[in-house]
Amino acid sequence: MSAGEPVTAICPGAYDPVTNGHLDIIIRASGIFERVVVGVVREPRHKEPLFPVGERVQFLEDALREYPNIEVDVFSELVVEFARRWGARTLVKGLRAISDF
Repeated sequence: MSAGEPVTAICPGAYDPVTNGHLDIIIRASGIFERVVVGVVREPRHKEPLFPVGERVQFLEDALREYPNIEVDVFSELVVEFARRWGARTLVKGLRAISDF
């Protein structure tokens, strides 16, 4: 990372559907990092999505509109490749249960 580039964190997930918990984590991250990129998985492998990727992106963009340092992007590559594409060095995830550890 060179001088002048914003410190970027990514928040990857399926966001199917977007929950208040997701939004809370993303908004909190936006207060810590200069730029937060919400990565929406195009085709989650663990389940068939309820909503198409375009709707999941729109839900997030609508809910996060007032936060100028948050961007939403779709990805289908490995998370590490998505992070590299955005120059991110930090990954932010919420933990729900012990199984998430």
